[in-house]
Amino acid sequence: MTFPSQRPRRLRTTPAMRRLTAETRLAPAELILPAFIREGLTEPNPITSMPGVVQHTTDSLKRAAAEAVELGLGGIMLFGIPETRDAEGTASLDPEGVLNKAIRDVRTEVGDDLVIMSDVCLDEFTDHGHCGVLDADGYVDNDRTVEIYARMAVAQAEAGAHMLGPSGMMDGQIAAIRAALDDAGHANTSVIAYSAKYASAFYGPFREAVDSQLKGDRRTYQMDAGNRTEALREVELDLAEGADIVMVKPAMSYLDIVADVAAMSPVPVAAYQISGEYAMIEAAAANGWIDRKAAIAESVLGIRRAGAHMVLTYWAAELAGWLKEAR
Repeated sequence: MTFPSQRPRRLRTTPAMRRLTAETRLAPAELILPAFIREGLTEPNPITSMPGVVQHTTDSLKRAAAEAVELGLGGIMLFGIPETRDAEGTASLDPEGVLNKAIRDVRTEVGDDLVIMSDVCLDEFTDHGHCGVLDADGYVDNDRTVEIYARMAVAQAEAGAHMLGPSGMMDGQIAAIRAALDDAGHANTSVIAYSAKYASAFYGPFREAVDSQLKGDRRTYQMDAGNRTEALREVELDLAEGADIVMVKPAMSYLDIVADVAAMSPVPVAAYQISGEYAMIEAAAANGWIDRKAAIAESVLGIRRAGAHMVLTYWAAELAGWLKEAR
């Protein structure tokens, strides 16, 4: 017998062989496109820290949603940026507000051909930029905030969202939203819970994307980067409260958390490849330091390999186009 007797390289000899034996693959249906719409725009507004991403107008958002259907994407996650903000984030509840109107417009455009998701959070709507209302000491009031989330969720369901994404990391938010939806007759509207959302340095470009008014940080409600077992506790709580899908955010710097959650969750697991992760690859590629297309595909494949069933990524449409071309 020649040495070595085991030769794994036999299964890497040709592109066809590598395709045949690939353990993890990417498909457009596993990709979700985050999209921003800003009230008052007459044309799409480029986000400088996120090359290729824009704040949409109504028309450009509808085109993006229609393209997502054509590409076979799994879903679109909508974020709204209002013209007027206040301490309570009241624009979030307005049926004619930017986000609720956008949900209706997209639902009219694509119907049930795309899962329409929407952000249930106050950070885009408050003049202080926090994800909830503040008490007299400037601390985010968990229970008052959750009450508003429940009302937001019903408003978004009535606007036509298929799936709601509470992203504020308030205790008890999933239970309150689920109860409010059921009481309002929206038992079939699902909830994708941002269960393990970390206070991350990589959110910077998102702050530009939503014109964030935040001063300070969100460390009193988002998770500490050093904590691992706490993530499982958060996921278990959201599952007990009725989450249909659980999410880890960010994705690339938290692949261990994605893997941990995937190993224990009885429901699908999502991961959000966030703005800073996007911006780093775009910047490195723009400087010629990495192969852009290969790096994008590898980064999303790594998130899937860690166990995520679906990935929110700003490259969703572009990556889906590449996948279709490669067929």
